[in-house]
Amino acid sequence: MTAAVTVGEPIAQPPPWYRRPVAWTWIATAATLVLYAVVAWQRRWMSDDGLIVLRTVRQILAGNGPVFNIGERVEANTSPLWTWLLAGLGTFPVLSLEWVAVLTGLLCAVGGLFFGLDGARRLYGGSVVPVGALVVVVLPPFRDFATSGLETGLVMLWLGVCWWLLVRGKGALGTAVVLGLGPLVRPDLALFTLVGFVALVLLHRPKVRTGLGWLAAGVALPVGYQLFRMGYYGLLVPNTALAKEAGDADWSRGFDYLLDLVDPYLLWLPLILLAAVVVLARRSRILMLAPIVAGVLMAAYVVRVGGDFMHGRMLLPALFALLLPVLAIPLTRRTAVFAALVAVWSVVAGGWLRVPYEKTELANGIADERSFWVAVTGTPNPVPAEDFLHHGEFRRAVEAVDATDRPAVLAYSYGDVKQWFRFPTSRPYVTMAADSIGAIANLVSLDVRVHDGYGLSSDLAAHSSPIPDGRAGHSKWLIPAWEIAEAGNSDVADDGQIRIFQPGTIDAARAALRCPGEQEVLASTRGEMSWNRFLDNFTGSWQRTAIRYPRDPVEAARC
Repeated sequence: MTAAVTVGEPIAQPPPWYRRPVAWTWIATAATLVLYAVVAWQRRWMSDDGLIVLRTVRQILAGNGPVFNIGERVEANTSPLWTWLLAGLGTFPVLSLEWVAVLTGLLCAVGGLFFGLDGARRLYGGSVVPVGALVVVVLPPFRDFATSGLETGLVMLWLGVCWWLLVRGKGALGTAVVLGLGPLVRPDLALFTLVGFVALVLLHRPKVRTGLGWLAAGVALPVGYQLFRMGYYGLLVPNTALAKEAGDADWSRGFDYLLDLVDPYLLWLPLILLAAVVVLARRSRILMLAPIVAGVLMAAYVVRVGGDFMHGRMLLPALFALLLPVLAIPLTRRTAVFAALVAVWSVVAGGWLRVPYEKTELANGIADERSFWVAVTGTPNPVPAEDFLHHGEFRRAVEAVDATDRPAVLAYSYGDVKQWFRFPTSRPYVTMAADSIGAIANLVSLDVRVHDGYGLSSDLAAHSSPIPDGRAGHSKWLIPAWEIAEAGNSDVADDGQIRIFQPGTIDAARAALRCPGEQEVLASTRGEMSWNRFLDNFTGSWQRTAIRYPRDPVEAARC
């Protein structure tokens, strides 16, 4: 039935677009996304750790499997989903893998911010202003690690989509599947997965059978990959978790790492202001609290393990989760003051607040990673691996490999004579005992085995004992004598018959390699893959993950 219209009564006209609050919400959202994309693009770069990921991607594309070195099943990357995403995109050779990683990371980060903002808009059910998003835009770590070649952008995208799906409130089964991807994005994101699934159940109140179906759908992919990890790599966790001893506790160092992010930018100020908005908001407590609880748990885990050596990086997922309910907020009389103060802080932080060691290498073991690599490469935006050849150590390492005309073990002397030495080997390949391995591994051929003393790519080093009070994230160092003992034939280099280790060191390492623990590690990663090998790796993964032996060859030789 049509409503009657009085003759001569004027028909109400809709207000022009610039008087519609929803239009300004979308304009502000678009402006925020564009601003974040621009500032992140201006600081585009590739980290050495990002290049570690790309070495595995290149091995996959070459048909050698998800390994760092041919013939060694070592999971050198923490994020399986990021690795395989880049491998999938890399099958279309339009751009180099470095640029694929940079652009994909940037798009993921911007996409994550979009879904986070739209989730907040849906939560408040009206026009909003992107106040909390200013924290993401102005903090240098959020800008730097969007294009670092690491999985930070993917983490932001996953967190944003999970939040958006929970707020949207539809498709619970699909939401459960997306939530379940957390451990594949990063293992520690399982904390957000757990909290998110609890929130999903509390929001929808399903029957037990339905809830169990959601749970099964959510865990199917991560459990499937975990079974593969245990059988293929022979471990319960990525090799990087062993290298960084992710199960140990170092609260004191972790609090230092937390303060290293909070103090330079006065981050406590916007967090307190935005927390007040959460208290004032009259919205679903489940939706408001779920990402906050998850963010607190994720931050607590990072603090517990002692943080990391990269400024801010490991705390970004937790911080982004904490900001999700307030990335955008309604502008009312009660929130206007808080929004204005956050805006003032963002101007000050974006224009003047920086870490005190921005132009130097280290501060208490923590580095401004991007500034460090920009300085050592002499390139404002180092992206291709070739840019890292400007760094003298990398250039000499690649030259040493290029000058090696037969199989050998290459080891660098850090003593009075700083150069690469070649040790003879009966193995049909070149083995290189390096320091930072990402750029080097992408500048040499894939059949060169590149190992690091930190244990990121080295099965032997990952299971060694850490250095007491060592650098966070790099607390292990296995001397190249182990590599010579494992693959070399002599403890004397071909280059002028020079000894670079104390007498007996390599012999001790050879004896240590005959011990049961070291033999078990090498068999699981370097033994020919077969069904029996897979089963042995799978059943022994619990015990094998716990294997540790002294990094000192003499001590390790006692088994």
